[in-house]
Amino acid sequence: MMNPQGDDDMGRMEWRGTPVLRDGGRHAVFALLRWSGLPLLARRILQRGRTTILLYHDIDARTLDLHLTALRPRYHLVSLRDYVVARTQRHTDPLPPRPLIITLDDGLRSQHALLEVFRKHAVTPTIFICSGIVGTHHRFWFMAQPNRREVERLKRIPDEERLASLASVGYRETGSYPDRSALSLAEINEMSEAVDFQAHTVFHPILTQCTDERAWKEISECRRSLQQNLGLDVCAFAYPNGSYSDREVGYVAKAGYTCAVTTDLGFNDSTTDLLTLKRICIPPGAGANEIIVRASGLASYLKRLVRGRQSPEVHRG
Repeated sequence: MMNPQGDDDMGRMEWRGTPVLRDGGRHAVFALLRWSGLPLLARRILQRGRTTILLYHDIDARTLDLHLTALRPRYHLVSLRDYVVARTQRHTDPLPPRPLIITLDDGLRSQHALLEVFRKHAVTPTIFICSGIVGTHHRFWFMAQPNRREVERLKRIPDEERLASLASVGYRETGSYPDRSALSLAEINEMSEAVDFQAHTVFHPILTQCTDERAWKEISECRRSLQQNLGLDVCAFAYPNGSYSDREVGYVAKAGYTCAVTTDLGFNDSTTDLLTLKRICIPPGAGANEIIVRASGLASYLKRLVRGRQSPEVHRG
């Protein structure tokens, strides 16, 4: 079991490299797909008996409001915690039809502006936060390097090399910077009534590139710190960049988490491993048509179909 790459932490489009889906063309294609009736068919067939988990990163309140307005008539919005309880405790009431979970990674400072949207739609999202960054002036490492191509390269090299490369441009994990990049403790406290905060490591390294010692510390220390220092009930974990292997899954279980989310595309049913739950990444700028198409799984299905025709090897297990 291994997913070494994952999706871009900044939520890049899944259809990257497909010119027709850029700018106006992209919106036109998603409008065509929505009104074709195929998303409705996908919800009835692909999502029957399955739970959908959406993944956001940096999204503004207006766009999220638009998304939730479009999703609420089509799905029952449930929390990740309710889903886990339904999976692990047989005596509880079953989930409603077409359950959908909202998750956000990183605990970015901008996510505080979403609180009123969560309240308006009576949705309980899960925000995965990094214990060594929230409540501080530390900075996410991928924000220290403006070159996106270089960020992608850094994700693929050993952790010590990544840190050395970042040090050359003046970045330190424990360095203090003028502006906060993550939520403050006061903001987390204010949002806790509407948001379920869960674990996303200490400093957001790519775990599969870390030594055994560091990978374990990032996973276990994050849970311990969030529970002891913030008083949170931590049961869920999100793999940074969606990168994981059997080692990370084992560490997550050993650290006491009940579930963990990946960036593997797809839906979740009663047989899905709770430590490798699937999510659908929603890119920045997605409109109402796009969120309806993506949430239905249709975009992912068509993407796989196109890739399958281009290269039969994508079907290998």
